[in-house]
Amino acid sequence: MSIPSSYYRLDTEALTRRRKHILISIFGIALLFLFALLFRLQILEYGVYGNRVLNQITIGSSLPAERGEILDRNGNILATNRTVWRIYISPIDIGKRSKKKGVAYDEIVARGLSEILSVPYDTILKKAQKTAYLDQTIAKSDDEETVKKVLLFAKENGLSSMIHTESGTERYYPFGTLAAHTIGFTGSDNQGLFGLEAYYNSILSGTDGKYLASVDSQGVKLPNAYTDYIEAQAGLSIVTTLDLYMQKELEHQLEQAMLAADAQNRVTGVVMNVKTGDILAMATAPSFDLNDPYTLDNASNTKLETSNLDESSSEYKALKSELLYSMWANKAVSEIYEPGSTFKIVTVAAALEAGAVTPQSTFHCPGYYMVGGCRISCHKRKGHGSLTLAEGLMHSCNPVMMQSAERMGSDAFYTYYQAFGYTEKTGIDLPGEGMGLFHSQGSLGSTELATASFGQRFKVSILQQIRAVATVANDGVPVTPHLLSSLQNDKSETVFRYVQQEKEAVISQEIADTVAKILETGVSGDGGAKNAYVEGYHVAAKTGTSEKFEILDANGNSFLRIGSCVAFAPYDDAEIAVIIVVDEPTSANKYGSMTAAPYISAYLTNVLPYLGLAKEENDSKVTLESLVGLTAKEAKAKLEKQGLVFEIIGSGATVLSQTPATGTVLEKKAGKVILYTEERAVSTTVPKVEGKTLAEALLLLSEAGLNVSIKGAYTSDTVAQSAAVSYQSLPPHTICDLGTQITIHIYHKNDTD
Repeated sequence: MSIPSSYYRLDTEALTRRRKHILISIFGIALLFLFALLFRLQILEYGVYGNRVLNQITIGSSLPAERGEILDRNGNILATNRTVWRIYISPIDIGKRSKKKGVAYDEIVARGLSEILSVPYDTILKKAQKTAYLDQTIAKSDDEETVKKVLLFAKENGLSSMIHTESGTERYYPFGTLAAHTIGFTGSDNQGLFGLEAYYNSILSGTDGKYLASVDSQGVKLPNAYTDYIEAQAGLSIVTTLDLYMQKELEHQLEQAMLAADAQNRVTGVVMNVKTGDILAMATAPSFDLNDPYTLDNASNTKLETSNLDESSSEYKALKSELLYSMWANKAVSEIYEPGSTFKIVTVAAALEAGAVTPQSTFHCPGYYMVGGCRISCHKRKGHGSLTLAEGLMHSCNPVMMQSAERMGSDAFYTYYQAFGYTEKTGIDLPGEGMGLFHSQGSLGSTELATASFGQRFKVSILQQIRAVATVANDGVPVTPHLLSSLQNDKSETVFRYVQQEKEAVISQEIADTVAKILETGVSGDGGAKNAYVEGYHVAAKTGTSEKFEILDANGNSFLRIGSCVAFAPYDDAEIAVIIVVDEPTSANKYGSMTAAPYISAYLTNVLPYLGLAKEENDSKVTLESLVGLTAKEAKAKLEKQGLVFEIIGSGATVLSQTPATGTVLEKKAGKVILYTEERAVSTTVPKVEGKTLAEALLLLSEAGLNVSIKGAYTSDTVAQSAAVSYQSLPPHTICDLGTQITIHIYHKNDTD
């Protein structure tokens, strides 16, 4: 049977149509895939691939933001920026010019820059030969004079396309070592590393800008090139609570204390406004130079040099690094210590608030107290005998503290310890704040309670201690210590101001006033803090000495001490509190009453008038007026009326000169004025009174015909035999006019706290 030819035609046409549909489907799918791909590339991922292309045809330069300044409360600049210059070369241009001219420009550039910048020739040459690079830095932080020499060298030798300069900024600290541990410093990338610079780095840094320009495949900027400029946003400036004058004065006193006590583990101090929490001054001695922070201080460098380690060894580098970090550490913030007898302020305040004792509660001190079968001694081994709570605090009696804590109970003691803020950090705006160590509430047994009552066998930070004492000074209300006062933009406009959060009182105002009065009596009366006395002001203070039990001698005994003193003034309406801690004093007397209290006194003597706090008038003193030009009779009548002793030398009728000078403050009936009615003066020799008792010094100076001004721990009730002279204003054997006033500083030879 034969198949018609028309059948073959129909079958071929169907196959063709099927193939056509398949091809159309394939092309359709491919077209859809292509559209999807283009949609993804051009729409969804436009930014990604756009940036890739842009990066291939553009070069970018970062525009660093201006770092904000750091200022004190009065607008004095503590940290700022200064212009420095980066000197760099373009190896790609050096290679092109060398190839085109047949001249070794790499060697010319290296030789010239090496001479100007004192950078090794080989170092520069290696960078100049990296011809695939556009930019190689040769030197950073050079001054303008050096830059001028470099540009002149480039111009004279036709190297301007190969050698370039770029201005920038670096951090600069106008006062060098001042407040170094508090301000901190920045690294080479201008990022804060320590102190306020680190804590507020994101605020100070601002936001960097950027400059973009299109280039060809060789990295050369194209004519009429695409450019883009993103402006940098300057960082905010920080106005701190620090006071330049108060900071300088604190550092001076810390240096004096460190030298006098020969302290081996640094000396630190903090000054705080008790009402606002403002840190007015904070320092650690010795300090270091913020403009050169990687140079060790003298003491640290001596330790490194005497280590006998090879400078190239890893041990040497590790020791140097350890010494640097120790030097940079803010002792007032990061370290913890046993507060010793300064903690007795808290024990007494808590016991009074809890109702366990009253100021008149009586105790007996035989020189020790038995607790849990242990005999715990008082610093006065012979005992204080019978005394009240107030007397126990003034004379720093350990048995009185132990018995007060015992009457209060461990639960109540722990509750107040916690309420005074010792179980948490203070929250100060500085990095690395240390946290105290104390017994858990469940482990505070009778022995632990006893030793804790007088500040031993637990540790707190110096900030925690001054905050607790400031709470008493501030009517029982705690505040948060802080350094930030406000933030300013680059137009010096305030954009933020710190506000202290209100807190509940820890103790009542009545109890706070009672404790403050006891502490003031311990200074102005016969207490252990007499050396913190300030003439004309009522200062509340407490001294302390603690042992360092983590370091023992060969016999297992502690031998290192920490002497401290904390004070606030005026005692009845306190403005400021100050603490000084002397770590590891090696002087003969290691007690805080000797190593710290005199420097608290000297500090407050200078600072309280600066703060505008009125000084009490002393009716026993007279300011000497000018008597020159008066008749002898007129001068005599005036001095007699003022109650001053005088002597007239010469037979003339008119006073030609006088000693001491006008403005000198003299004691009534003790100060002596010498009036000359002839052109002559009588001389005398200054005796040695340093180291003498006050009584001995007054007698020697009187016999020499000299007036005396007494500074330091001196009141009208001071027992002359118990006070000693630590300083005299004119050296022994100095020849001076009869009647000249000699200033002496006195202290009390305390061997207790």
